[in-house]
Amino acid sequence: MSNKKIAFQGEIGANSHMASLIACPDYEPYPCQTFEDAFHAVKDGTCERGMIAIENTLAGRVGDVHHLLPASNLYIVGEYFSPISHQLVGTKDSTLEDIKYIRSHPMALGQCREIIAKLGAVAIKTADTAGAVREISELGDKHHAALGTRLAAENYDLPILMENVEDAKHNATRFVIVSSKPMDAVFEEGKEYITSFVFRVRNIPAALYKAMGGFATNSVNMTKLESYQIGGSFNATQFYADIEGHTDQANVQLAMQELSFFCDDLQILGVYPAHEFRKRDLNVQ
Repeated sequence: MSNKKIAFQGEIGANSHMASLIACPDYEPYPCQTFEDAFHAVKDGTCERGMIAIENTLAGRVGDVHHLLPASNLYIVGEYFSPISHQLVGTKDSTLEDIKYIRSHPMALGQCREIIAKLGAVAIKTADTAGAVREISELGDKHHAALGTRLAAENYDLPILMENVEDAKHNATRFVIVSSKPMDAVFEEGKEYITSFVFRVRNIPAALYKAMGGFATNSVNMTKLESYQIGGSFNATQFYADIEGHTDQANVQLAMQELSFFCDDLQILGVYPAHEFRKRDLNVQ
């Protein structure tokens, strides 16, 4: 059986499904109920790639992924930014005035607070956006609507009551493409790269401050730094970081060497081409 599949969290018609179709058109989308299932499908060889939502410009990071990714022993081999538009999908006989409940993934609900408040509706969390559309199709209750994609609405032959209801038009989700094998990009002069890694600093005063100093002194731009607790302890903090640059570049090597001096653990998750979306001005409406 061919494993030229790409795993994603959600049902057919979800934003992750659409991202998989666009970013990896040669791979067969493979829906998974949870992020854990998606990671496992790549790890056990069922799928060759995984399309994992990691953060959103409005709602922030996707919960649990930063914990799951380092523990998965998978590698980031690419990234994809997907502009997100949410459609308010109703049942066949519903109108806006009927809507009392709006279902969707927590990230989608967080990106559409204004329309939920405007309609005075109760938000109901679901596993993913496409699943929310399926649920209202099965319920057949005109008081229930869902935030989903056009593809999901078409799949279940349901009407879109309002188009593009996200709070801001610069709404976008960043996905990372993962593989069970490291496939660091070959450095080419003039091209832009992202290096992703996780680390834990040594338990000494100002360790994080000193560890970050190497990126400043070597002119390496850090685009993301997030901390989260590990091992159920408030004293064990792990950091996830993205930097602009390739590990074959001298300034990146110097910065990483300085970082490693102040770390108990450093794990590079991947070196891959920067997606062109990074050049866009998100303040342009």
